[in-house]
Amino acid sequence: MSSWRDRLNQFTGKTRYVVCRIFVHLAGDEVAPLLGVLNREARDAIDSDGEMEVLGEGLVNICQNLLQMKLYWQSAANEGDVFWNEGEAGDYVNELFTDSAQRYLSEPDYDSSSSKSEPLSLPITHNLVVMIVVAFDGEAPELENNLADRDALEDALKALINLHYQERLQAIQFHFSPARLGDELDNEQLLLNFPELVPL
Repeated sequence: MSSWRDRLNQFTGKTRYVVCRIFVHLAGDEVAPLLGVLNREARDAIDSDGEMEVLGEGLVNICQNLLQMKLYWQSAANEGDVFWNEGEAGDYVNELFTDSAQRYLSEPDYDSSSSKSEPLSLPITHNLVVMIVVAFDGEAPELENNLADRDALEDALKALINLHYQERLQAIQFHFSPARLGDELDNEQLLLNFPELVPL
């Protein structure tokens, strides 16, 4: 968006909304425990009926865990847009939510009661992709850059934590693939379902 339009909208007192999605791909034998963290936060989010404070604390926990596991980061991507209309920003959030939910094995199955038929030992995935969608007001340069760089990605995850504590987040969503322990995301599925990922 051109800077003159930014200045014009600022001058007329309009609120600037940013909607962005971040993909983080982790790989290695040690990434599976992060699935437990992600599932717990997803369950809390559902139980709270989308309460923003709960979602925000969940986002902070996810970002902190991702930062602790930066050794296993393999690739990343991000996309987003700036809006001066809350309704348009909301539509884009919904669009990104729908797209994330349709990615390979990104919907956890909490209603499944097939524990009797599950094997005693589950295969462990070596690939995990975390998708985070947020909408916030104002500016956050760390989230409005290309994040296909380790330092930039680290700064972006820290910025997400700060946005929560500054109470500037308007929407928070996260998906992850695979969604359950025992499901696997192999390299071919990774390329097919996450073509935007750029090696770090």
